[in-house]
Amino acid sequence: FEKIDELAENITTLIISHRFSTVRKADKIVVLADGKIVEVGSHEELLKNDKGLYAEMFSKQAQGYV
Repeated sequence: FEKIDELAENITTLIISHRFSTVRKADKIVVLADGKIVEVGSHEELLKNDKGLYAEMFSKQAQGYV
């Protein structure tokens, strides 16, 4: 992912991932559910909405690393 960061500097890059460590540094994260956009924001913005899908999924994935 360091190489992707290096190559993607100053250009638009689309990354599709289920790993939050991958998308955490993105300027904009788009969360899809049932084929529809349900949330958009930065990692920090999306975590502020503790009832949001992103925050819920992030929390569940993080539990696996504790």
